[in-house]
Amino acid sequence: FGDRSGGHICMQESRDGSQALNGCVALVTGGAGGIGSAICRHLAEAGATVIVTFNANHQRAQALVRELPGDGHLVVRMQVDDSETIANVVSQVAERFGRLDILVNNAGTTRFVRHDDLDDLDDETIDRIFRVNLRGAFACVRAFRPLLSASGDGLVVNISSIAGLIAYGSNVAYCASKAALDNMTVSLARVLAPDTRVVAIAPGLIDGEYARSFDTAWRQAQIDRTPLQRLALPEDVARAVVATATLLTHSTGIVLPVDGGRLIV
Repeated sequence: FGDRSGGHICMQESRDGSQALNGCVALVTGGAGGIGSAICRHLAEAGATVIVTFNANHQRAQALVRELPGDGHLVVRMQVDDSETIANVVSQVAERFGRLDILVNNAGTTRFVRHDDLDDLDDETIDRIFRVNLRGAFACVRAFRPLLSASGDGLVVNISSIAGLIAYGSNVAYCASKAALDNMTVSLARVLAPDTRVVAIAPGLIDGEYARSFDTAWRQAQIDRTPLQRLALPEDVARAVVATATLLTHSTGIVLPVDGGRLIV
C-alpha cells in the first residue's frame, strides 16, 4: 500500500487481517451502536487505534473502549449533524494523533414508515434522515479531509444499505438517503484521489435488535428471499470494513454489497 506523500504507512495487506492496521488511527461515527461496535472491535483487532464517537450512548461507548484490544483508544461525543462538534473532535484528533487514516461514517437514523403511507413520512422525519445520513457523512469528510490526506493513503468508508439500490427499506426517505450516499461516495472518490480512497459498504437487513423487533414471519420472509439464507450480521459489515482497508487497496468509488445475495433475487 504505497505512500505517495512521504507520510507514515499503516495499512498493509495481510492474509488473515491480523495486525494489518498497526499504526493506523481510525474513527467510527456512531461507534457505540450494534454495527459500530463490531466495526470498532475488528479495527482494533487488526491493530488500529480506534476513536469511538457517540451522540447519546456515553456509557456504552466507554464500556466498548475498555473491551477493545490494544492501547490508546478514545471516546468522544460528536453529533454528525452539528459541524461545530465535528470541528471540536477534529481538533482533539489532530492534537492527540496528528493524523487520521480511516474514517468510517456509520452514524445513521431512520424510522419505520410504510412506503405507501406518505402522510406519516412527515417533513421533520425526512429532514432528520437526510441531515444525519447524508449531510452528516459529508460534513465529517469535509472536516477530516486534511488529516486523512496527511499520510497520502487515507480511507473513508460510508456505511450505506442495499435500500439505496433496491428502494426497499424502513421508509422512502431512508432509501433515498442511502442512494444519495452511494452517489456521493463516487463523487468524493473522484475529488479526493489519489490521497484518500472512498468506498461505500451496503449491508442488507442486519440481524440485530431492529430486525428482531419485527414480526417473526416477516423476518423469516426476508431470510427466505436471501440466497445465502441468513441475514447479515454486524460482524459481516465489520469484516468488510477491514477488508477494504487491508485487501481492497486498489478500489475506490465503489459500493460493496454485504447482503447474502439479496440483490440478485
